[in-house]
Amino acid sequence: MMNLFQLIYSDYTKYKKYGGNFISILFFTQGFWAVFQYRIAHFVSLLKFPVVKDILGVLCLIWQKCIEILTGICIPASAKIGHSFYIGHFGGIIINANVVIGNNCNISQGVTIGVSGLNENRGVPTIGNNVYLGANCVVAGNISVGSNVVVSACSLVTRDVEPNSVVSGVPAVKISSKGSKGYI
Repeated sequence: MMNLFQLIYSDYTKYKKYGGNFISILFFTQGFWAVFQYRIAHFVSLLKFPVVKDILGVLCLIWQKCIEILTGICIPASAKIGHSFYIGHFGGIIINANVVIGNNCNISQGVTIGVSGLNENRGVPTIGNNVYLGANCVVAGNISVGSNVVVSACSLVTRDVEPNSVVSGVPAVKISSKGSKGYI
């Protein structure tokens, strides 16, 4: 399991891979700000010292709200996100507090990963590794999105997606088995 610094470095390296330099990533990339804040807040949420955890937790919550206002990106500390997470563009991104996202995933602007369903079907998605979520897509409900998946822009995913698929539409349907290679 990676420690906090390794996770932050893996995220930074991913941003650098897409053409950023240290100054532009640190000072001008809102997606990195949100991911960095999430990493710190998630680390604090796992602390074993109750008083320290509570004090730092309040500070992280205030910081999270500031980041949400500045960037339009909401990533609660309780979400579980793997290494090398990349948010490609600014704004309109909502991630539910109970979501699990795998390693090496990319999401674009306007993406919602949230709760949906009724009774025993109510829940949040689990997203695999190497997944690309296109602009303005919605992934919602007690579903599993397999590894190496592409969800195209403006799609609505409310059913399980098998690994190595490309899905598109409202509701999203499989249009290819090419997977996410080249998108990540």
